[in-house]
Amino acid sequence: MHVTSKFSARGLLRTALGVALTLPLGLSALPAPADPWGSLKHVHAGVLDVAYAEMGPANGPVVILLHGWPYDIHSYEKVAPALAAKGYRVLVPYARGYGDTHFLSANTMRNAEPAALAQDVVDFMDALHVQRAVFGGFDWGARSADIVAALWPERVKALVSVSGYLIGTQAAGQAPLPPKAEYQWWYQFYFATERGQQGYEKNHRDFAKLIWQLASPKWNFDDATFDRSAAAFDNPDHVAITIHNYRWRLDLAKGEDRYAPLEARLAQLPPITVPTITMEGDANGAPHPAPEAYAKQFTGKYEFRLISGGIGHNLPQEAPEAFTKAVIDANHL
Repeated sequence: MHVTSKFSARGLLRTALGVALTLPLGLSALPAPADPWGSLKHVHAGVLDVAYAEMGPANGPVVILLHGWPYDIHSYEKVAPALAAKGYRVLVPYARGYGDTHFLSANTMRNAEPAALAQDVVDFMDALHVQRAVFGGFDWGARSADIVAALWPERVKALVSVSGYLIGTQAAGQAPLPPKAEYQWWYQFYFATERGQQGYEKNHRDFAKLIWQLASPKWNFDDATFDRSAAAFDNPDHVAITIHNYRWRLDLAKGEDRYAPLEARLAQLPPITVPTITMEGDANGAPHPAPEAYAKQFTGKYEFRLISGGIGHNLPQEAPEAFTKAVIDANHL
């Protein structure tokens, strides 16, 4: 295992973080620190040098929070301190292609098939000697958390998954959807073209801001909030990872043989047996399945929660109290 701590300008806010960790969970009206993470840590895990934030006591029960696209660890900027204040050891890694997470070799395929992203999470746990954790995720992060829970249930104590069961297959991606549903996936078809790849490379920040606005139409985020996350998209592999993920879904890009056995298991749509709470915002503008369509995939203790108040796709950042409570409650299901 190789673990280092890397100083960033965010470390100047560690004093503010110490104050934030003393706040009771219910005080959402108090302003959060501009950036709570302090010094990020690094660990060599699988094919990656993973950059991650860590909060809370080292001997606390572990919570791993996984972000989506096009978002970053700042989706958990209020959730992580709140959970740390409750005694949890909170780990928030940057996914491949985001922030300061980098491939260890220039020769490694910039692969974003679901099994690869999920394997990254297991490798991350192994590198930190974390045997079991509570998982929370949304968007790509929820999919990775779902996959870990389905294929490695012994590693998952409980799960919080926004938009529920997000495990899919290339075969399912071949089936046409109703026109309204196809329209919601406009960017997937854009990314399938060379024009789309060049456009995203040239305009990835403006593109991400548009996705934020469409996916969370009632979330009035400011420029500073967006810019903190958008810095993560300047990772040199971000465009390649994004494009490969969406092309893989349509079987327009291949994965790697090393992940084929995992993808074969995922193609069977395995049930998730660990205690789970799924969540949905009442104003989620991104494509997402109906709760009743996936409930049967969760065969253990299970709850669904609809979060009202104009909450969109980035639920942890838009409704941090509700997400924090779900993580704590899932741990006690």
